Parts: sequence; C-alpha cells; structure tokens
Amino acid sequence: MLNLNITSETGRLRAVVLGTAVSNGPTPELAEAYDPKSAEHIQAGTYPVEEDMVREIEAVAAVLKKYNVKVFRPQIIEDYNQIFTRDIAFVIEDKFIKANILPNRDEEIEAISNVIDQFDPKKIIYLPEEAHAEGGDIMPYKNYIFVGTYDGKDYKDLITARTNIAAVEALQLMFPHKSVKSFSLRKSNTIAKDNALHLDCCFQPVGKDKAIIYKDGFLYEEDYNWLVNLFGRENVFEITRNEMYDMNSNIFSISEDVVISEKGFTRLNQWLREQNIIVEEVPYAEISKQEGLLRCSTLPLIRD
Repeated sequence: MLNLNITSETGRLRAVVLGTAVSNGPTPELAEAYDPKSAEHIQAGTYPVEEDMVREIEAVAAVLKKYNVKVFRPQIIEDYNQIFTRDIAFVIEDKFIKANILPNRDEEIEAISNVIDQFDPKKIIYLPEEAHAEGGDIMPYKNYIFVGTYDGKDYKDLITARTNIAAVEALQLMFPHKSVKSFSLRKSNTIAKDNALHLDCCFQPVGKDKAIIYKDGFLYEEDYNWLVNLFGRENVFEITRNEMYDMNSNIFSISEDVVISEKGFTRLNQWLREQNIIVEEVPYAEISKQEGLLRCSTLPLIRD
C-alpha cells in the first residue's frame, strides 16, 4: 500500500509517476494539436522526434534515481503520447484525484492502473462530471490550494481552457479546511506566447518561500499582485514573455534545496543558485515544443 501525501510543491519527493516518450507515435496532424505551441512546430516541421524525447525524459529519470526517489512509469500504449502525467490526476494530502481531461486522453490513466492499485481505494476520488481539472492547474501551498482556471463565456471554444470554476467549487467542498484560491489565466488557441495552458506555465513556488511568475499569464492584474504580495517582491523571479514561452516556470522540485531545470534556462538557473538551491540541469527543449516541461511530465505521489 502506498500512503499518499502531497501538501506542497517543494517537500522532499519520495515517489512520483514520470511520463514516458517510448512509442510516442508519429507527428500529429495539425487538427490533432491540443495547444498552439505544438501546432506551431507541426506547421514548421520542427515537431520533436521520439528518440530525442526519450533521451530527455530518461535524463530526468536518472536525476530522480540519484536522489533515491521511487519512480513509477506508465505501461506503454503503442503510438500514444504519455509524456505529460501531470494532466491526468493529482494528489492533495492523501487523496488521489482523477482529472476530467480531454476525452481522447482517457487511456493515459488506464496505463498507470498498476500504480493506482497500490492506493487505498477510499482515497481515490472522482471529480463531478461537470468539473474539469488538470494537474498543471492545481498547486497545494501551505493553507491554500491554488487553481488556474478560465472563466470566460467562450470556455467551450478554447481547447486551451482546461480547468473550470466547477472544479474550484468541487475542490473547496473536498478540502473545506483549505482556502481554494483561483486565478484566471490568459488563453489563446493560436498564439503560444499569449497562452498560459496551465497555472504552472506562468507561476510556481520554489525553495522555502520563493516563486517564479509571469505577469501577463494572468488575465487580471489583481491575481498577479495577490501572489507577489503573498511571497514578497524580493522573493519573486519575474520571467519574460519569451521565457514563459520556453516554459521557465515549469521546472520541478525534488526538495526545497534541489530542482530539476532545463539547461538552457540560464538566467533562472543562476537566480536559483543564488537562492542556495541546487540545480540539476537536463536537456528538455524538444519536449517543451509540446507546451509542457518538467512539472508537466511528473505526477508526485509522496512528499515529506
């Protein structure tokens, strides 16, 4: 039996599901793209190839092994993208919450059934049908659960709008002792540099009391200001539009003192080291072409 425990983004990681790029399938057709960045690379003929993506994700597996983290991997589905395990479920406290995600991705959760079978069945939670949520939008932080949402009337027309207000309400009912704080994100089906696909594409806590943030990822300036006030401006690393596009806020914490980051994030990695955080650099630029990076590829199960 695995005793689930996630109460923060930066507690010492003990167990995680890491995605796989094996048998990732051919380059999708343009009409099959889930996000504008993938579409951009499909059109340009620069969509990542399996060999490169396998190499990148296995570099992450090696770092996790170095820090004695128990790593689970999905069972391989032939010709199917299984890199972004963060989307399919998330753990808060000792509950494993299955996400209601894009319907044509249902098989991904089946591929980790061998892991789910190790949980107490009473701790496995299904969101109500009308509540849509993906793990990239959900972040426990101290007494809060932060949730990235989109509340526009055109929600149904935006494939990039992933988590709705019904999910925020469901989480508040599930965790009445927590303050569930939602942030409206800027969405675009067509311009990747103007699209915050998930909350972790424009914000993430790191270390003991720091945060990475991209101001224009938030639809309302007061949401951005609220976060800056919470962390204190001196503890916030502001990223640029291009750095957001490259996914600088989507690194992954092994602990308060250790992060895995993309080797090309020069400015961010230097700042992290200045905060006395060890930066384990990996190549991840090919996988990032699908508008996802290190946090997106991981589903933490247990943190101290």
